[in-house]
Amino acid sequence: MPRKRTTDQERRRGADLGRRLARRRGALSQEHVARTAGISVEALRKVEQGHVAGPSVFLVVDVAAAIDATLDDLVRPRSRARVTKPATR
Repeated sequence: MPRKRTTDQERRRGADLGRRLARRRGALSQEHVARTAGISVEALRKVEQGHVAGPSVFLVVDVAAAIDATLDDLVRPRSRARVTKPATR
């Protein structure tokens, strides 16, 4: 069965996930996070650098647990501004 081509949207999502993961990892080393998550440092590096358009949900869950984050923290973009409804009288 031929592999499905990766779409631009999938590549953007993978890159966004990688940036959020790296930012959330903070001062923790890639080696520590990879070891805790049970993956190779190279796999973590590829995800963080956006070279993996669609990492498995299991990998993301394991990395999230290793950095004390939730899956939601890593996959949902944060809105930059809060929208408030105008007051009603």
